[in-house]
Amino acid sequence: MKRMVAIYARVSTEHEAQLSALDNQVQYYDEILAKHPDWILYDKYIDEGITGTSTKKRKNFMRMMEDAEEGKFDLIITREVSRFARNTVDTLQETRKLKKIGVEVYFTEDNIWTFNDEDGELKLTLMATLAQNESKKTSTRVKAGMQIAFQNGVIMGTGNILGYYKVDKNKIVVDEDQAEVVRFIFREYINGKGTTAIANELEKRGMVTATGLTRWSASYITRVLRNPFYCGTIIYRKQYVPDYLEQKRVKNNGNVEQVIVEGDYEPIISKEDFEKAQMILDSHSKAVKEGLRQGKGVPKNMWSKKLRCECGSTFNRRTYHKNKYGTTYCYDCYRRKNSRDKLCEVKGVQEWKLECMAEHIFTCLTHDKGNREELTKILMEGVKIEEREEKNINNEIKRYKKLIEDENTKQNRLLDMYLEGTIDASTFEGYHRKTESKIETYKTEILELEIKLKHLEPIQVRKEKAMKSVKKILDIGYNGVDERLIEEVVEKIIVHKDYFEWQLNFLDETLKLKISGKGQKDFFIEEYK
Repeated sequence: MKRMVAIYARVSTEHEAQLSALDNQVQYYDEILAKHPDWILYDKYIDEGITGTSTKKRKNFMRMMEDAEEGKFDLIITREVSRFARNTVDTLQETRKLKKIGVEVYFTEDNIWTFNDEDGELKLTLMATLAQNESKKTSTRVKAGMQIAFQNGVIMGTGNILGYYKVDKNKIVVDEDQAEVVRFIFREYINGKGTTAIANELEKRGMVTATGLTRWSASYITRVLRNPFYCGTIIYRKQYVPDYLEQKRVKNNGNVEQVIVEGDYEPIISKEDFEKAQMILDSHSKAVKEGLRQGKGVPKNMWSKKLRCECGSTFNRRTYHKNKYGTTYCYDCYRRKNSRDKLCEVKGVQEWKLECMAEHIFTCLTHDKGNREELTKILMEGVKIEEREEKNINNEIKRYKKLIEDENTKQNRLLDMYLEGTIDASTFEGYHRKTESKIETYKTEILELEIKLKHLEPIQVRKEKAMKSVKKILDIGYNGVDERLIEEVVEKIIVHKDYFEWQLNFLDETLKLKISGKGQKDFFIEEYK
């Protein structure tokens, strides 16, 4: 009886040696067909370079199943169960599905026919389970090998990181042209420029990304700023595979422990600058769950941070007037500006009006000795001059001590591996020298920090310097209103249709002001009753 036949074959990787093995598989099937002249080949379904742990990833396997449902053949020939699927559930489900639509599967090496053998499904279950267990063992061996690679600081992937290039399998060096771009990104961000502005500037300069693209984005800049690789730290397991059968990588949000090591390569950014960038990034977002953050939409301007409309909306800054003397700005209620129904009746507020009100308020407040003392206390609290430097130095000392502990732990693991015979003496000596060198470097850093700590100015001297700075800020008549005064003392400014409500974080009562006059010459401030 003539039968319409399909052949299914798969190799696990895209390596050349494996693809040559695929050619051998195809020849193998040709020889089987030659022995059965009553078998007519419909098509060969071959998946190259795809893991066998799940049928969902195999494009040609899925195409074969669709063709089977359309009745294009009645027999599938495949070499062994492990080539068909390494997942027991998938194997049984797919063969049962095929059996229902009248398609038989012949596993040549395992000698299993899904129609004729009474114990065919039992054999199939046993062989599929063995294949699945082998896949699990392979996954475990790979993970163990990767753990050793993690501890040794091996660079994973292609090494295609902005600022570096890979010279061989385990060595990465600085690309000075790209490194300057990385330094520019960190420098500009720390100095107050936003990620979008930095991206735009890089495009104007014709700079290219690590993959050679001239298009930059804010998200790309953020990824650069968030990557500790630039300060010498490698974090492994940013993603992980929760199910070896699915082989689907997901983001690691604290689900499995990450491995953090100090890399054996030249950092582009200092630890200090990296931490500064992280503090700014964190201030622009909030934690929503472990490992995940959500942007706050931080205003770029101090007045935007403080202004709120009576309708509850925020204010956006825009250019109000521009001439040869400079640019003046105005703040508009977001809801009034963007809502179609224009329900909010609060008009825009010119920036100079806010400055005039601030000067009026703080001039009055600082005339009172009690208020002046309270303002001084708030500003001194903001400075934290008496403890900030010591705290930073002590934190650095703690960090280096932790790094020394990590290296000692690594040495103990290396010794265990050597005693177990996992690594030879020369490998042990090589890695041991590296860890010893790092420990000595960290000890030197600790010594320098301790010396610096001893030579700090006395707390009283630094307090006096801070007081001079605060007094200068509070000298309203001479200096005008300092931004820091607004930042630290003003809680919010609620803009009403007819008046302004200033809430200061050291006064129980709110200050209500009404303004009149259209220009700065006839501008007048009075209390609102």
